[in-house]
Amino acid sequence: MHRFFAAAILTLSATLAIVAQLPQPERDMADAAKALLSTLDADQLAKLRWPFDSEERFNWHFVPRARQGLPLKDMNDRQRRAAFALLEAGLSAKGYTKVEAIRSLEDILRAREGSAIRDRELYFFTIFGDPASGTWGWRYEGHHISQNWTIANRKAIATTPAFLGANPAHVPDGALAGTRPLGAEEDLARALLTSLAAEQRREAIVGSAAPRDILTSNARKAAILENSGLPGSSMTDAQQAMLMSLIEEHAASQAAGLAEARLARVRADGLARIRFAWMGAAQKGPGNGHYYRVQGPSFLIEYDNVQNGANHHHTVWRDFAGDFGMDLLAAHHAQDPEHQRSH
Repeated sequence: MHRFFAAAILTLSATLAIVAQLPQPERDMADAAKALLSTLDADQLAKLRWPFDSEERFNWHFVPRARQGLPLKDMNDRQRRAAFALLEAGLSAKGYTKVEAIRSLEDILRAREGSAIRDRELYFFTIFGDPASGTWGWRYEGHHISQNWTIANRKAIATTPAFLGANPAHVPDGALAGTRPLGAEEDLARALLTSLAAEQRREAIVGSAAPRDILTSNARKAAILENSGLPGSSMTDAQQAMLMSLIEEHAASQAAGLAEARLARVRADGLARIRFAWMGAAQKGPGNGHYYRVQGPSFLIEYDNVQNGANHHHTVWRDFAGDFGMDLLAAHHAQDPEHQRSH
């Protein structure tokens, strides 16, 4: 009898260990997506759901424009709670706070411009495929937010493109005075730039004028940019730690397990091969437009602050072989006999 209970306990322990190893963010996102779908009527489902292989999955942007999907404006309170639960499953607490702060800035833009398209309710949820199938994707998008997730075989194989922006980058007055949704992304990069010796700065600063926007824009597939800037191999240990802190800040908007997967790829690249490049004004202040990028063999982070008197942030994380999971899915299909027979 004792041996029976001992064996049962061992079996239970092994089962719990296996469950603990399951990809928690993926399971949370699938559960939250199914819960959201269960709250919607037929018309709402028609807006929200698209085939996994739809071209719409790649139709991302960060400007105010008409979008496909179901906006917050068309949801009741119960549905909104379910939608935000899905967002919380894909993002960390820090990331969720950032996107909500960015959304709140639409009130400022609406008061400033009087345009109906400046609307904190025009943020859209779109689900591609069936969350119950294990291979699906979803997007949360509106002005200055485009977050994209791709799941295959119940594993998140892509969490990019991941765009966040803020206008104003720093709210000067009013009820939201002092708000800086993406302040850390600027401050950590400036701290690294300030730490550089004269010779390092000459290599890191690759242009006297900053581009007006991120160079990759909303391209479906990001291209590797010019391999210029200061490599981690030319940094001190302290500067490498600062570079890693900057990368971690950009990654940390994702749910913990997803962020760690991103950072594991960064570590595989090796800090020595990751370059930090700056363009534009080195001094902080109104009108001092600036840009930086952090580029490794597998990924690119871009940051730009030029528009609106250099008070308008754009940031993006791109994976050269991973955006939308395209390259990974292609490799999977090439090795999948079932997929080959069906085509």
